[in-house]
Amino acid sequence: MTRVFSGIKPTGHLTLGNYLGAMRRWAQVDQHQSDALFCVVDLHALTVDHDPARVFRLSRQTATLLLASGLDPELCTVFVQSHVDEHARLSYLLECVATDGEMRRMIQYKEKAPRERERGGSVRLSLLTYPVLMAADILAYGTDEVPVGEDQTQHVELTRDLAVRFNQRYGHTFVVPRATPPKVAARIMNLQDPTSKMGKSDDSGPGIVYLLDEPDVVRKKIMRAVTDSGSDVVYDPEGRPGVANLLEILAACQDVTPQELSGAYDTYGALKKDTAEAVVEVLRPLQERHRALCADPGHVDGVLRTGAERARGMARPRVDAAYRAIGLPPAL
Repeated sequence: MTRVFSGIKPTGHLTLGNYLGAMRRWAQVDQHQSDALFCVVDLHALTVDHDPARVFRLSRQTATLLLASGLDPELCTVFVQSHVDEHARLSYLLECVATDGEMRRMIQYKEKAPRERERGGSVRLSLLTYPVLMAADILAYGTDEVPVGEDQTQHVELTRDLAVRFNQRYGHTFVVPRATPPKVAARIMNLQDPTSKMGKSDDSGPGIVYLLDEPDVVRKKIMRAVTDSGSDVVYDPEGRPGVANLLEILAACQDVTPQELSGAYDTYGALKKDTAEAVVEVLRPLQERHRALCADPGHVDGVLRTGAERARGMARPRVDAAYRAIGLPPAL
């Protein structure tokens, strides 16, 4: 069976973009058709200045929302990255295979490092090297497929390069994975800036629909979404990014393509109203399950404990093999 791995970083409250772009597919498709692992990648939240208490709180909330989205621990493995030491163990070995040039060419480093400097802070070394940790996350499990949005495909390409290089130098150890982007709503954009992704780390609250937003808050945000000049409701991501974003969201909620909805509305207001109601209905069962899980924290603890044990059992033999292959003696 195909093995799938994907992770989500607890750097902010999860958004509609996280759900429509990734989590829903994990629950509806990946956990049923593959041997799937889904991970709260909390170590990745440490690459920039952070509040430890907030990372702790968001890690728990993220894990709970993954379960609320429909992930079933009987069908897949749900765990927290820092609970499985093999991620950090393998990351260092891969740093010994990666190059400085590869790290500095990564798009997210190019974007985030200047922002950190502008804020008057120093750039942490982990911000440069975290793509190697991401590669370790994937390679430790013999992953075949990594379901990612378009902004993460570069990281999967790096993972492939490191796997091939390690295998060529030290003997075949790793499966070379491939990226599998979702077909619809791969990248939901900010409602107030439809040229930017709806990111959970963004501070622009009015442009972001959070998974735990109340229905009236969801409606208000979508009804105030930025549209475009003109009045035709057509799907044109380049010329009409605001309208295109609303069509993407509505299409994802209704499991159709945005092209099918293009031209179906006479006014922006009608499109916004239908989009708002569709989002409220999509989020309703998730929010109900989240409330139930929060009322039973012991269940979430048990799922994460079992998931970490299962993940550790999958990863350790391969990571131990990598240590032997690269020339390190076994622990006595």
